Amino acid sequence: MSTIAVKAYGTQAAEKPLDQMGINRREVTPHDVEIDILYCGVCHSDLHTARNEWHFTMYPCVPGHEIVGRVVKVGNHVSKFKIGDIVGVGCMVDSCRECEYCKEDLEQFCEKGNIQTYNGPDKFLGAHTFGGYSEKVVVDEHFVLRIPDNLDPAAAAPLLCAGITTYSPLRHWNIGPGKKVGIVGIGGLGHMGIKIAKAMGAHVVAFTTSESKFAEAKRLGADEVVLSKDEKQMAAFAGKLHFVLDAVSAQHDINAYLNLLRVDGSLALVGAPEHPLPVAAFSVIMGRKSFAGSMIGGIAETQEMLDFCGEHNIVSDIEMIDIRQINEAYERLLKSDVKYRFVIDMATLKA
Repeated sequence: MSTIAVKAYGTQAAEKPLDQMGINRREVTPHDVEIDILYCGVCHSDLHTARNEWHFTMYPCVPGHEIVGRVVKVGNHVSKFKIGDIVGVGCMVDSCRECEYCKEDLEQFCEKGNIQTYNGPDKFLGAHTFGGYSEKVVVDEHFVLRIPDNLDPAAAAPLLCAGITTYSPLRHWNIGPGKKVGIVGIGGLGHMGIKIAKAMGAHVVAFTTSESKFAEAKRLGADEVVLSKDEKQMAAFAGKLHFVLDAVSAQHDINAYLNLLRVDGSLALVGAPEHPLPVAAFSVIMGRKSFAGSMIGGIAETQEMLDFCGEHNIVSDIEMIDIRQINEAYERLLKSDVKYRFVIDMATLKA
């Protein structure tokens, strides 16, 4: 298969920093879209993968799955996009499209395994996929998303992961007017959860371990803010919430939040703590409560999320960086020193 040479930023090993490298992309096939990448968000998954913290990284590794760019070439069977369109690519670039879940627009749960935007098998070139820390990407049009015209394309980039990760469970559990929703953690995911739940019409209660984040939570749209370390404040919400979205990846007491649920309430975990979270039986038995989890959404739901964000003028709060600052950004990410997502301006890489 014909290929094109592309500049990228990646790493050759877990202990090595990210640096400029060359990679190959396939030439467009009949259903492909070639995208000139303008911006790429930085997800904590990028850091975990680059440093092989999940123990399945394939090297060389080029991270990045919050991609926004401009269409520069289309295959002759492409019908959804044209040259010049501003589009996005999220966490997936393919799936089997034949299994039960793919047919239900749940490609994220593809029975054969969806193809991740990076560190997944590349069925075209035979190695593994490379992500958005690069000049260009070539993706089947089915996995390309339209970015609403009214959204800042840079600030829209994190919607491709953080946005859909929070939108999908809120949508699945029918959040809307009349629902009291708790958002646990005000970070890259949590700040999007607050914005989206509020736009859906819910009464939003933000939970944080830091009093310094009270004003921020209110600015983002929270109706109430609770200091989760304060037992009295937590007790005031016991049995009051219809739904809790838990966006914390650090170890924490999950029972404290299950206790906030009303009868038949649900808690959905979107954070990914390293170790199991012990659940006390009576935290769920008393009240017929559900403890669930959620990840990204399918392609149709991701487009629905983008359109919803366009309608409500929702984007991520971002800090723009140069690609040469990516290693520094990773170190800051470990310290939660960002409000609330880094986004790479890819212009320097193309210079």
